[in-house]
Amino acid sequence: MLDLNRNRIDDGVRTIHLTAVCGTGMGALACMLRDLGFEVTGSDQKVYPPMSTFLEQKGIRIMNGYQPANVDYGPDLVVVGNVISRDNPEVMQVHHLGLPFCSMPQALNHFVARGKQTLLVSGTHGKTTTSSILAWVLHEAGFDPSFMIGGLLKNFDSNYRLGNGPYFVVEGDEYDTAYFDKVPKFFHYAPQVAVTTSIEFDHADIFNDLDHVKAAFARFLSGLSASSRLLAFDDDKNIDELVGGCQCMVQRYGQRDDSPWRLGDISLDPPWTKFEVLKNARPLARFRTRLFGEHNLLNALAVIAVADQLDIRPATIGAALESFEGIKRRQEVRGQKNQITVMDDFAHHPTAVHETVRAVKATVGTGRLIAVFEPRTATSMRSIFQDEYARSFDMADLICIRRPPQVRKIPAGQELSPERLVRDLNERGKEAYFFTDTDAIIDFLIRTARPSDLILIMSNGGFDNIHQRLLDNL
Repeated sequence: MLDLNRNRIDDGVRTIHLTAVCGTGMGALACMLRDLGFEVTGSDQKVYPPMSTFLEQKGIRIMNGYQPANVDYGPDLVVVGNVISRDNPEVMQVHHLGLPFCSMPQALNHFVARGKQTLLVSGTHGKTTTSSILAWVLHEAGFDPSFMIGGLLKNFDSNYRLGNGPYFVVEGDEYDTAYFDKVPKFFHYAPQVAVTTSIEFDHADIFNDLDHVKAAFARFLSGLSASSRLLAFDDDKNIDELVGGCQCMVQRYGQRDDSPWRLGDISLDPPWTKFEVLKNARPLARFRTRLFGEHNLLNALAVIAVADQLDIRPATIGAALESFEGIKRRQEVRGQKNQITVMDDFAHHPTAVHETVRAVKATVGTGRLIAVFEPRTATSMRSIFQDEYARSFDMADLICIRRPPQVRKIPAGQELSPERLVRDLNERGKEAYFFTDTDAIIDFLIRTARPSDLILIMSNGGFDNIHQRLLDNL
């Protein structure tokens, strides 16, 4: 049974051990703790570069595999990653030795966010992009922010930063916290300003259905203090149902006529997207960004609304938007070869796939958009979105669907059928093909791609380094 007295953080902590340290969030936390002056160690099941090398260069000792001996030195605190189960041998030793432990959000709150104002971005989609733009705007406005974000910001070449300013920017993840704390991570923060971009069904490994997801968001939104502010997207019926329970001030943003924050005229002038922002039905300013797609303009609009709340002038916001370089794996051009462009994107939910394909199609010009999709999340490998995926690729000219690489993790009878997806796409008049492995996709694209084509590769994993292998062989 969990000893709640040990699920705490004492002020006398000097040595900290992190389990599952090679994950994006846990690795960033380890670096932040090291930068704060703590002695830090870590362990993971598969320790390999570049994360392992980066951590070791920071002076963090990394152990390969979860072994009881990893914590025998008696760290003052153990931070347990959310991929770790109660029967993990290292965790069992933590309990045996009576070591204090906590979750990643608890550690962030205690060591990084304490004494700062938290600015949190929640939602099924757009958290990383919105948080990243916000962190950059604050930096360019001279606020010296701290942040931890789920993507690598090109402007900082990092997904974390320790600043001396008053603000801490964080993604409000709806995924669960730890084996001893099965609630979404966003419950652990008390934001002064929060953004909610969207609410859809996702994370089928921890949520039963959409109502289960909405219940989590309802609890989070209703728990925001009366002194907080919430910026909520105005074209999401699930958000509409929940904001009425908020005790904080709520403002809507989007394109609805009655929303205080609205997108106005939008025009394309490659590489720029230019857009007007209206505040309370009056023009605030015109902005331009290298990001493209309506979803990204809405992400930028949310940031503009937050920045305005913090009294950042439109001219400063505009300069930051223009110099924002983007995030790794979000519509990131990995290279060009023989006039063929290879782009990487993290899209995996059908809504994200649809919006990404639509946005990228507008940039292709005379060439074709070739969409390559690898379903590999616990949700995308399930049949729950079988029909939705068939409608997500309508703007693509050619579609390649890879067989999910880890179907064995999905309960029998609940697996996505990539073969059926390809058949459904063909019935919709799309040229689509099924592939059993990455090598077959590469061989096909080498034969098929031609000058002016853009190959959009969508996966939340490494996809067998398909991007570089394509560029090497095109």
